[in-house]
Amino acid sequence: MGNLKIHPLLREIANIFIASGKEVYLVGGAVRDLLLGREAVDWDIATNARPEEVIGLFRKVIPTGIKHGTVTIRYKGRSVEVTTFRTESGYSDGRRPDRVRYAATIEEDLSRRDFTMNAAAIKLPEGSLTDPFGGRDDIKRRLIRCVGNPAERFAEDGLRPLRALRFASQLGFDLDEATHMAIRGALPTTAKVASERIRDEIDKIIASPNPVRGFRLMEETELLHLLLPELAACRNVDQKGYHRFDVLDHSFLACGYAAEKGFSREVRMAALFHDIGKPAVRRPGENGIWTFYNHERESGKLAFEIMDRFRYPNAVIEKVLRLIKEHMFHYEDNWTDAAVRRFIIRAGEELIPELMQLRLADTAGTTGTAPDPAALLPFTKRIEKVLAQNRALSLKGLAVNGRDLLAAGVAPGRHVGIILNELLEAVVEDPELNNREKLLEIAGNINKRYL
Repeated sequence: MGNLKIHPLLREIANIFIASGKEVYLVGGAVRDLLLGREAVDWDIATNARPEEVIGLFRKVIPTGIKHGTVTIRYKGRSVEVTTFRTESGYSDGRRPDRVRYAATIEEDLSRRDFTMNAAAIKLPEGSLTDPFGGRDDIKRRLIRCVGNPAERFAEDGLRPLRALRFASQLGFDLDEATHMAIRGALPTTAKVASERIRDEIDKIIASPNPVRGFRLMEETELLHLLLPELAACRNVDQKGYHRFDVLDHSFLACGYAAEKGFSREVRMAALFHDIGKPAVRRPGENGIWTFYNHERESGKLAFEIMDRFRYPNAVIEKVLRLIKEHMFHYEDNWTDAAVRRFIIRAGEELIPELMQLRLADTAGTTGTAPDPAALLPFTKRIEKVLAQNRALSLKGLAVNGRDLLAAGVAPGRHVGIILNELLEAVVEDPELNNREKLLEIAGNINKRYL
C-alpha cells in the first residue's frame, strides 16, 4: 500500500513541526476514514513536541487539555487538536487516566488507544502508515478489535464498550469475539461513566445508519439492561393479535425504519420509546389477547425518566414526549372538520409531519415490512384542507384577547384564561362564532359563573 493522500493544509501544518525538528502524525478517526476511502474531516495530530513548544510554533493555540498534553491550534480557519506522545495509567473513575506520562515514540502512544482501527497513524507530511496492531487489516475485515487485552482496555475506560457498539452501528463492522465477550465484565466500570457521555454515545447510535445493530448488541452484552432497563424489559412481552413481534423487536424495527428513511433524531427516539410503557399496563383480554390501554401515557412517563436521566435538552424531551403522547391517533373518513381541528390543536401544527413519520415507523415495526405512505394521504389532505381555511386554531387566532375581556367587565384573575380557552373550544366547533361581538357575548355568559 502506497502513501495516503494528505490534505495540502495539513501538510502546511506538518511542515511547521518538521522545520522545528519535531515528528508529527495524523491519528484517530481521520486515519480510519482515509483507510476506509473516505474524506478525513476532523484532524487530530500526535507529536513529540511538548505543549509549550506547540504554543511557540503557532500564533493561535487554545490550551484545551494542556494538563494531559493536548492543545488546539487554529490555522487558516481550521481547528486541529494536537497531543504530545503519551502513555496513561490508573483509571480510578473508570473514564480518565490518573497519570499521564509523555512517551518517546508514536508506537508507545498508539498502544494506549482503544481499538486497532483507531491505533494506526500516518506520518506527516509524506503519508506513510504506522500500524503496529494491524488496524488496516481489521478495517479490511470490517472488525472491531481492542488493542491488546480487551478486559484491560475496558477497565481503563467504561465508555469504550459502548463506543465499540456505536462503531458497529456507524460502520457496519462486527465485534471481535474476545472484544464482545469482555463487555459483560466491564459493566461495573461503564456504570461509573457520566450520564452525559453515555447520552452522546447513545445519540450517535440513534443517528447511525443502522441503530438496530447497536441496540441488539447492547442487549446481547447486557449494556441495554444496565443503561436502558425500561427498554430491556420489553423483551418477551408478546402482542399477539396486534403485532408479529414482541415489544422490544417492534421498537427496534420502528427505530430502524426511521433511520433508514432519514427521519430526525426525535422521531427515531420516539419510535424506540413509544411502546416502552406496555409491560407495565399489559392486562389479559378476551380470547387470550393482551390489552395495553393507555400505554402511550406510561410510555411517555418512562421516556421522560430516561431522557432526564441522561440530561437531554428540554426541547428534545418535550418534542419526543409529544410524539409519543399523540402516536395512537386513529383517523376515520367520518371525522368532522371540527375533529380535525381539535387534532391539529392537540398535536401542534408544526409536529404533524413528524407524527406522520412516527406512524409509518410504528407500522413498519408492526408488520416487519415497509408501509405504504399513501395510506396516510386521506388524513394529510384533510389536515391541509382545514389549515387552508385559516380558522382559529390557537388563542392568537381568536377575535378577542384578555384585554378585551377585562374591558368588557371580566374581573382580573385565573378565570380570564379559562374563559379564553372555552371560547377557543367554541370556535373550533363552529368557526362562524369567531367575531368580536359573539365572543364577548359568550364570554359574558361564561363569566357569570365566577360572579
